[in-house]
Amino acid sequence: MEHINLVETFSEFKDFKNIDRETLMRILEDVFHSLLTKKFGEEANFDIIVNVDKGDLEIWHYREIVEDNEVEDEHLEIAFSDAIKIEPDFEVGDEFARQVSLVDFGRREILSIRQNLVSKILDYEKDNVYKKYKESVGDIITGEVYQVWKKEILVLDDEGIELLLPKSEQIPSDYYRKGDNIRAVVSKVDMRNNSPVIIISRTDPVFLERLFEAEVPEIYDGLITIKKIVRAPGERAKIAVESYDERIDPVGACVGMKGSRIHGIVRELKNENIDVINFTENTPLLIQRALSPAKVTSIKIDEESDRAEVYMKTDQVSLAIGKGGYNIKLACQLTGYEIDVYRDSDTDVEDVDLSEFVDEIDEWIIKELQKIGCDTAKSVLELEEKDLVARTDLEEKTILEVVRILKAEFE
Repeated sequence: MEHINLVETFSEFKDFKNIDRETLMRILEDVFHSLLTKKFGEEANFDIIVNVDKGDLEIWHYREIVEDNEVEDEHLEIAFSDAIKIEPDFEVGDEFARQVSLVDFGRREILSIRQNLVSKILDYEKDNVYKKYKESVGDIITGEVYQVWKKEILVLDDEGIELLLPKSEQIPSDYYRKGDNIRAVVSKVDMRNNSPVIIISRTDPVFLERLFEAEVPEIYDGLITIKKIVRAPGERAKIAVESYDERIDPVGACVGMKGSRIHGIVRELKNENIDVINFTENTPLLIQRALSPAKVTSIKIDEESDRAEVYMKTDQVSLAIGKGGYNIKLACQLTGYEIDVYRDSDTDVEDVDLSEFVDEIDEWIIKELQKIGCDTAKSVLELEEKDLVARTDLEEKTILEVVRILKAEFE
């Protein structure tokens, strides 16, 4: 065999691993160089020539021609009498070149070449995947659900690369089956056991930020800046935006005509409520906007302890707190202040705390009402019965009985 043709021998690696020919040949060169060094020593002089077009590889072994009795290392030198058998014109001191063929390697060495090639290709692929996704952290990707497990979902991108969507990174109402398409943001890329592990997320605030960039051209172009995003995935999100161009209404641009821009985002996030507010350096005003849709009467700020006392009418308290307390929690995260909500004292002089009705109303029902900010009898009665049913997990007949008991107190 005059040369080593590798196109047919190793073509399955190229096809299966989707590696371009030049990269495959470079890997082959490295594999053979490592083997030759091990077989003939580091000082041996070899030239490995890769022909990308023809798909073959030639190995030339160079040795110096010395007198017959001066050969010290047959890998570095060749006797003059042996050299002239190949070419009569050789002289002592010339360089002797011999092409190495595949038959010069033993069966074990050929097997080693193959194993090293597989290992090199796998390492190359892993490095490529790691580098590609490390640079893509924070970007939205679309993939296909391949396997659904209890604690995570295995997703494949368009190149067949495996991505993991842990349960903790899924919106609570997410439900996927094999074959479904899924959108998420690349959250984290790690190397575990020398293999890249790519974590994607649908709960990360960055996911919401990227969705807004895709739907709102003014954000993508930098005319509107997203100052901060806070989320309770699947429940509620608050996003503070700002525009340096007075001609642009940042909130209106984000919402779109009749909600056209924000509706697509809400659907993607499984009907997550999204409050878009104008950012301001005025802390009281920012807190007031963050507590939307509740209307604030007055605010007292303690900048040393980062606390804010917010006063509002009784019927606004439950709006400020929100279902499950998400509204006020997100307002605290958005503003960086611990917000305490109080009712205006003038409106609650004759009010009665719900805990006073523990003999007539079950304690767990009172707790359900307190979760939505209804701590007093009037705060419950000032809300419509359908609103109470919608905001709590209580049945309509239970709400009607509670309202009857509370009304009887004031009558």
